[in-house]
Amino acid sequence: MLKYFIPFEKTTKMQRTIILVSWVVLLFAIWFIGSSGTKHLFPTPGQVLTGFSELYNEGLAVHIFQSLKLCFLSIFLATIIALLFAYSWPIPLMKPVAEFVTKFRFLPFTGLSFYITLMVHDARNMQVWILVIFLTTFLTTSLIAVIQDIPQEEFDHAKTLKCNRWEVLWQVIVLGRIDYVIDVIRQNLAITWMMLVTVESIVVASGGLGFLIKNSDKFMNHGRIIALQIIILLIGLGLDWFINFLRKSVFRYSKI
Repeated sequence: MLKYFIPFEKTTKMQRTIILVSWVVLLFAIWFIGSSGTKHLFPTPGQVLTGFSELYNEGLAVHIFQSLKLCFLSIFLATIIALLFAYSWPIPLMKPVAEFVTKFRFLPFTGLSFYITLMVHDARNMQVWILVIFLTTFLTTSLIAVIQDIPQEEFDHAKTLKCNRWEVLWQVIVLGRIDYVIDVIRQNLAITWMMLVTVESIVVASGGLGFLIKNSDKFMNHGRIIALQIIILLIGLGLDWFINFLRKSVFRYSKI
């Protein structure tokens, strides 16, 4: 037992499963004990289960679909734009533009969303472009970092094969790093899913999980809020697992 407290100790798959289950059991035990009194800051398991039931009866599936639709549309558009910036980064004329885009990730979320609301009046389009702008900055930053980490030997090898500079860009950066692009999308999908609730709560007309959380918070229904947090977490983990599985299935021999 003491060996589990030693750094870099090797464990089997069964041992890792036991450790994970133990932490989950401990978490639930703390939850039950912490919410068993007459006064508690955290909702009881019964209140959370009631929240699940109420959400299902009020059309939870429809709101999940709206959130997933917003998420996929936003990350699709942001990926296309970010790839254009990242792939043009090796071009001297475009390099300052791509690097300038990466600096937008330091802009405050609220300030930029204000100007977007002035230009875009439709609720759904406004939500989409708020996410697209923010995701583009993070995706471009990550993709440029991937390009910078490419070993010089790969470029030299392409040149020895008589590739011109545009062919080097295509073969080494575009085709040679598709698996990395998928992994970057997977990592930034977590940012998308995290920001989704905030963006949806700005304009509630389009529905979604953000609308449900804001509505539950308005009526101080903490059981529903925790239930929604669990749903959002599980969907996020599911999306992360699926993209990681897709990457490993398509690019079986790639390594990070």
